[in-house]
Amino acid sequence: MTMSKTRLFFLFAFFVFVFFTGCDSNKSKTAGDDNQIVTDDDSGDTGNTGNTGNTGDTGNTGDTGDTGNTGSSCGDAVVDDGETCDKGATECTTLSSEYTGGIAICNSTCDGWILDDCDGGDTGNTGDTGDTGNTGNTGLDKFSFFVTSLVAMQELSNNSLGFGGDLRYGETGAGAGLRGADKICAEIAERSMPGSSAKEWHAFLSATTDENGNQVNAIDRIGEGPWYDRLGRLFAPDKASLMFDRPQNGDLTIRDDFPNEYGVPNHQPDPTQSEVDNHDFLTGTNASGQLYSSTATCQDWTSTATNVGKPRVGHSWPRTGGPGPVIIAAPPGGDQNMANWMSALDEKGCAPGVHLIDDGAGVNDGTVGAGGGYGGIYCFAMEP
Repeated sequence: MTMSKTRLFFLFAFFVFVFFTGCDSNKSKTAGDDNQIVTDDDSGDTGNTGNTGNTGDTGNTGDTGDTGNTGSSCGDAVVDDGETCDKGATECTTLSSEYTGGIAICNSTCDGWILDDCDGGDTGNTGDTGDTGNTGNTGLDKFSFFVTSLVAMQELSNNSLGFGGDLRYGETGAGAGLRGADKICAEIAERSMPGSSAKEWHAFLSATTDENGNQVNAIDRIGEGPWYDRLGRLFAPDKASLMFDRPQNGDLTIRDDFPNEYGVPNHQPDPTQSEVDNHDFLTGTNASGQLYSSTATCQDWTSTATNVGKPRVGHSWPRTGGPGPVIIAAPPGGDQNMANWMSALDEKGCAPGVHLIDDGAGVNDGTVGAGGGYGGIYCFAMEP
């Protein structure tokens, strides 16, 4: 009996030993497993961190932020990466089949089009550019200068060759040429920016007589300034700044390439096409803004004849190069200054005509566009 109790005691002690030894072993193993898991996690995190390091390479992609710097070239007439447009305008119909006509203008940040003048389409979508449109409303307060585009002159004259030297546009009697030209300016301004025809627009034209029989000097017809283009850029602050070959103290981006009624540099009116030779603009004026001569106004802007004199023109952009020679010497019948915006040379005649190919010499066809142009005019509002 004693022996059995002793054996049972040892058996019990053995099982207790085995039990606690097993627990310690399991605990040790679990800890090892935990340590292993931590180690795996650490190495995994490190691996992930390594991946994050790789995204550091995408940080180099951030270097393409330099391309963002390219965005700072907005206004150079080149559509860079990240730009929707850059200066200029386009037919609304090229942007969406919903539009039936009109002109869209590139906005000032080159990331979209101002659609206010598009015909048809979803006006709700146009409303998305409403902020830009509001900028246009601000522009109405300033809009006070433009050169008439070829398209506008063709449409108002109902003639692919334009008006020629007859700008009466339905006006009759003494001074009809000047009054008609002023009306042309007002109508084109209104087409570009509704509401702007309420301003008093005058064409920059001289004439031998007005309705009262008095000589008219173009410089006296345009107010005192300042004048701004369709996009709110300063053309010139005052008359004194106009008395140079190129207007002074204004925005340099338009000084050597005057903008048309949409604010588009008129040397390249279609940004998708090459520049055209269209620098000649009717003025009848000398370099001081006064009447050039009695034969320089197409009979005070009432005639399209080829034998009633040679209208004086200025250059909307300086004619300083091209395939042909630049003539600076004074030829028979008039002096030349190829850079002067008011008084550059005598045109060939007063007939309607469009000549946009720069061949250096122009054509001798008796038209207002013979030397490179289409009989366009400068338009000024008496007050901004």
